[in-house]
Amino acid sequence: MDLSQAIRSIPDFPKKGIIFRDITTLLKDPEALKETMNRLALHYKDEKIDRIVGIESRGFIFGTPLALELGCGFILIRKPGKLPAEVVSQEYELEYGTDKLEIHKDAIETGERVLIVDDLLATGGTAEAACSLVEKVGGEIAGCAFVIELDFLEGRKKLTGRDIFSIVHY
Repeated sequence: MDLSQAIRSIPDFPKKGIIFRDITTLLKDPEALKETMNRLALHYKDEKIDRIVGIESRGFIFGTPLALELGCGFILIRKPGKLPAEVVSQEYELEYGTDKLEIHKDAIETGERVLIVDDLLATGGTAEAACSLVEKVGGEIAGCAFVIELDFLEGRKKLTGRDIFSIVHY
């Protein structure tokens, strides 16, 4: 199944010159969604994954069922002020300015193997920040998994040395 056919392309969103890759059409198609989850699970089934970390918010959509399939726990990485217990933060660069992500300080035990999951790898800043957070709280990055990768933005370069798996490439 060509999953790129299940992803809608919206030109000039959120601004002129950008083609937005909309996963809502993939999510509403049960066969495409099942195939997406099957490909993610197949790629990591033989890895020892202790925790899956989903990046707010679309990483939650794919990370939670993957955690169930792989028999491991699921951890949230969120924007500031959304997690109730003590957190560790990581700032990262955006095209114009910075942003920040947070994880609960006690989310991961030292040495646990963690898979980062998100819907999209673009410039790599968010994924790089997520990896840094996991490492700050003692986790080891087992890999980074994405449904879509925008190859022309070269986000993979920020994750050099890490196992990266993306299903659909543009």
